[in-house]
Amino acid sequence: MARAAQAPTGPARDERIDAIVEALLAASPVVVTMHANADGDAAGSAVAMAAFLTEHGADARIASPTPFSESFSFLLPDPEMVLPAKSEEEAAWCRRAGLAVVVDTSDPRRIGRINSMIRGLPTVVVDHHPPGDRSIDGLALVDTGAAAAGELVFELIERAGGPWTEAIVRALYVAVLTDTGGFRFQNTTPDCLRTAARLVELGAEPEALYRAVYSRFRPRRFELLHEALATLTVHHGGRVAWMTVPKEAYDRVGATVDDLEGFVDVPRDVEGIEVAILFRTTSDSRIKVSLRALAPARVHGIARALGGGGHPQAAAAVVSGKLDKVVERVVEMVVAELPAVRG
Repeated sequence: MARAAQAPTGPARDERIDAIVEALLAASPVVVTMHANADGDAAGSAVAMAAFLTEHGADARIASPTPFSESFSFLLPDPEMVLPAKSEEEAAWCRRAGLAVVVDTSDPRRIGRINSMIRGLPTVVVDHHPPGDRSIDGLALVDTGAAAAGELVFELIERAGGPWTEAIVRALYVAVLTDTGGFRFQNTTPDCLRTAARLVELGAEPEALYRAVYSRFRPRRFELLHEALATLTVHHGGRVAWMTVPKEAYDRVGATVDDLEGFVDVPRDVEGIEVAILFRTTSDSRIKVSLRALAPARVHGIARALGGGGHPQAAAAVVSGKLDKVVERVVEMVVAELPAVRG
């Protein structure tokens, strides 16, 4: 597949947005999808898009390559908006859809089995990640300058004139809130703050939504964090830190992926750290590697080399191998990059 093009600017961008809005409003049924293990931006963008289409009379549903996150289920105006993962209902919906909308990724690998289910459908892609070597074909709004895909979905809905329902406003606010780390990461731009301000004007409640996202953890999360903290390692003169999630503890407390929210921030918060890494064992016995960097360090190239992707300062990959060997390999890759970053 061809590499996705960066969104045009000026009048050309306006034309692209108008073409996308026209395609969105002309289609039904519509299937909306996002990357596996959806975070707040992916989930919020998908919910807002599906709700927007529904308000305009389309029959829209969300098909996710992995079960929709319990942490963000409060955003759904109707639980039936999400098709049961890996079900015949989901497959049937994709077969009869007139349009597919992919949010928060343009990489076909990141939507898993959904990619084959929507192949051949007219497709709209809305993403803010740097394009990789493969891209989903379709009418695309890809803008790496956006803080979140939700910022771009906001732009599309605003161009269409709304409507701004409570579900749409809440979902887009959570999308921007989470992908900026609560408006504290480097990608917190004036534009994204203006988007957030407009959403507050439209009814988003910052305190309530912050608490819904960041103050809803079960005790088992903290039990797991206690064990993970024992693995915290600082390396390379205090420039690199990592932590692993012990699989035995994860299984023992009955943890889910949602319980790991924010774990990678622990090594990143160590003074002087430039790159932080979190390692965990997935359900299929592979290793999920989450990478975070403080500018000017960059980690998306490392993630791509491992078969993943992401942003310059936030990226991830899933690799095969024994945990200790994966840790050794990834740390070596990170250390090798640091001298070049610092010049």
